[in-house]
Amino acid sequence: MIKTEKIGEIRKFCMARSILGRGWYFSASYWVDGLVVDTGCAHTVKELLSALEGLRVSCIVNTHSHEDHIGGNARLQAGYGVNIFAHPLALPVLEAPKERQPLYLFQRMLFGYPDPSQGVALGETLETDNYRFEVIPCPGHSPDHICLYEPERGWLFTGDAYVGGLDRVLRRDYDIWGIISSLKRIAGLDVELLFGGSGSIHVRPRAEILRKIDYLEELGARVLALHRKGAGCREIHRRLFERESLVAYLSQGYMSGKNLVRSYIFNKGRHNGFDMDSF
Repeated sequence: MIKTEKIGEIRKFCMARSILGRGWYFSASYWVDGLVVDTGCAHTVKELLSALEGLRVSCIVNTHSHEDHIGGNARLQAGYGVNIFAHPLALPVLEAPKERQPLYLFQRMLFGYPDPSQGVALGETLETDNYRFEVIPCPGHSPDHICLYEPERGWLFTGDAYVGGLDRVLRRDYDIWGIISSLKRIAGLDVELLFGGSGSIHVRPRAEILRKIDYLEELGARVLALHRKGAGCREIHRRLFERESLVAYLSQGYMSGKNLVRSYIFNKGRHNGFDMDSF
């Protein structure tokens, strides 16, 4: 399933696997001036290729190496003969997704395994014919996460570095303090339009990003205060959220509120070994 939208010079392709006639867990690919930002999941490759017909494709950038953002890499690279640019830490995953990034059952059902592709390490900037994008390191959601920022137009392609809403669950391998630091970094940019990894588009988003930062920092302060008083992760989760969400059971515990609590406690002061200022 694919939904397309034109926003000025930018084309958005919002994609999800269709199950019983319904799209589940949408991810987005964007096209601008020959650049494709992210390529969706393996189950939606044919739809993306069809949507790109008639458009010039000169290069691909992956905001990070999760399976729902690199699934079309191999087919687009073979079809267009273009480079795929990504953070250096993402390159081994692109080359061998199944070996480097094993998937849970729910991930295989929703997204599927990407075919291997060959990536090139991003530098500090990336240029198309008409635009110059700054590469902004934004770890936390994953160690290899970057955002693309076009300062003249105020465009920011965030992948999953910014997800709206008030988080109550976290994937097991996320770093919540890294997420907060990355949100602070993008909140300092002059952004007119934010293009999210799920297809959401936000106009002048600084205020809502700051609200999210405030929520996450306040929640972290409450978690750490309870932990200092001797409460364990299960007790802290019960006191703050009462019960686990349905997604925790559907994902076999990979996404859960308990993971969120653990990340506040055990990732405090760390960013998954990623030095944000030495990219």
